[in-house]
Amino acid sequence: MADKKETSAKKHGFLAGVKGFFARIGRFLKETRSELKKVVWPSKKQTKNNTIVVIVVIIIAALVLIALDFAFGGIIRLLIGA
Repeated sequence: MADKKETSAKKHGFLAGVKGFFARIGRFLKETRSELKKVVWPSKKQTKNNTIVVIVVIIIAALVLIALDFAFGGIIRLLIGA
C-alpha cells in the first residue's frame, strides 16, 4: 500500500514539474515579446550606412594585412636567402 502512495506522489510531482516547465516557457516568451517591443530598430538608411562602414573597414584591414604579409615575407626571404 505504501508503494502505491509513493508512486502516486512521484507521478503528481512529475506532472507538477511538467506544468511548471511549460509555465516557465510561456513566461519566457511573454517577457521576450515585451522586450522586443522596447527595441529601437535602426532605419533603412542607418542600416545601409552602417553596412557600408563595415565593408570599408574590412577592406582597409585586408589591405593592411596583405601589405604586412608582403613586407614580412620579403624580410624573411632576405634573411633566409631564398
